[in-house]
Amino acid sequence: MVSSTLALGLTVVTLAVFAGLGLWFSRGRVGSVEDLITARGTAGEGRLSTTLVASVMGVWILLSAPEAGALYGIAAAVGYGLGEAAPMLAYSRLGPQIRELIPEGHSLTEYAYARYGGAMYAFVLAVSALYMFVFLAAELTGISLAFHYVAGVPQWQTATLVAGFVLLYTAYGGLRASIATDAVQLFVVLPLLVGSVAALLFALGGPGPVVDGVAEANPALLDPGYVPGLRFGVALVFAVLGAELLNQTWWQRIYAADGSETVERSFRVATVANGLVLLLATLLGVVAVGNSDVVTAGAEYNAGVAFFVLLDGAFSEPLVVGVLLLALLLVTSTADSLFNALSSLVTADLPRVLDDPDDRTLRLGARAVTVVVAVAAVAVSLRARSVLSLFFVADLLGAAVGVPLVYGLFSGRLSGRGALASALLGLAVGSAFFPFPFGLHGAVDSLLGGLLPAPDPTYLLPFAGAFLVSSTASAAAARLSSREFDLDRLSREIRRLDGPVADGGTPRDSTEANGPDEPNDRTDPTFEGAEDR
Repeated sequence: MVSSTLALGLTVVTLAVFAGLGLWFSRGRVGSVEDLITARGTAGEGRLSTTLVASVMGVWILLSAPEAGALYGIAAAVGYGLGEAAPMLAYSRLGPQIRELIPEGHSLTEYAYARYGGAMYAFVLAVSALYMFVFLAAELTGISLAFHYVAGVPQWQTATLVAGFVLLYTAYGGLRASIATDAVQLFVVLPLLVGSVAALLFALGGPGPVVDGVAEANPALLDPGYVPGLRFGVALVFAVLGAELLNQTWWQRIYAADGSETVERSFRVATVANGLVLLLATLLGVVAVGNSDVVTAGAEYNAGVAFFVLLDGAFSEPLVVGVLLLALLLVTSTADSLFNALSSLVTADLPRVLDDPDDRTLRLGARAVTVVVAVAAVAVSLRARSVLSLFFVADLLGAAVGVPLVYGLFSGRLSGRGALASALLGLAVGSAFFPFPFGLHGAVDSLLGGLLPAPDPTYLLPFAGAFLVSSTASAAAARLSSREFDLDRLSREIRRLDGPVADGGTPRDSTEANGPDEPNDRTDPTFEGAEDR
């Protein structure tokens, strides 16, 4: 076991370096709230590609991905790889469409409000914020569990240090700081990840003995036709795709790009890179089952830290220290993105809550939200025990809401009522089969007189049900609608937050944006579909 003193020292030094880099990269470059939450038009293909990959590669890839591999084998590895590649591929198409329809936008919630109205907006805001908050809490849970398991560091110390240092540079530099540090982190993370895997294989005697160990411990994990593994792998595709459609991290970076072609190419690069990284990370759990004391059921369950169980006691201290450094870099690359995403989600909506706030007020609001989120995420991380279970609860919401949300980017026929009803229907179907923790499924089933079906432990029915039912319902609601929303209105309703826009654009004012003779869509009862919004 690595000493707690060494682990804490490594933590402080690593986090201090990246906090310094974040402050330095953003110094003098954050002159408005637009700079803080969108960094609009500042990222070329290289920078955008690196931040898209780094923002996915959180410490969860050393925890929940190996946990999935330890439980369901190589089929789960393929599913996780495809699941993480699918949303990146989807955004290569969605991104240019979002930029075309809403060139001065900031967040998915302001789009939801302008496109669907208050009810759907409130639902999307709650689900998106909850998903990203759970993601952040899971990251802090993962890094604190890893340091506690390997070095005996109290969880509160690790979680507080990580959140505090990341907060230091993200609250000041916003998205600019996050994108800049992501590039540095990625170029350190990738060699560390590949080197750690290579060192593990070498220490275990090479691929042959590794496979033999897994075959002896649980040969089903090596079977690509293992039915539970296949079901779980397919479930991951639906879960991750739906959830990532509600991730503000990607909407922010769509606007940070310097053009639509940059968005399309960068997300395609991330499609391949993220898929391969998740495939590799999940296979680590399969390796751990055959070469360490991983327990996948019962009171001694430790598959949630399968990769670190593999490391514990069997490998040299330098290798373990290298993996801890890798974990720290992974958590900072994702945590700073999530801090910024949650902050921008709220800040973009402040003008609807406050009476004509100035730029300074919006910047202070963004930074205050970041602090509150950090404190709350640390508190939640100290009570959580399984990163995978945290993700799955949030993924269920995303699987139900993702398609109804983005459907409105391509069709004006889907109304706010139709979108909300589709999402709720999908969520109801998914929840009926979801194996909720703490006995919640059984408690609800008792209240309903035993009407609920048995929960699906592979998660295929809840995730596929939520995704496919909400998608089908959205298409049906759009087809049955007698009204059509004018998608061109999105660009007139959603404006910049810092007053006059560049290149001779119009200022942020709904009356002026709509034109002197054009009614404001949000208040005029004659607007087509106003009653649906």
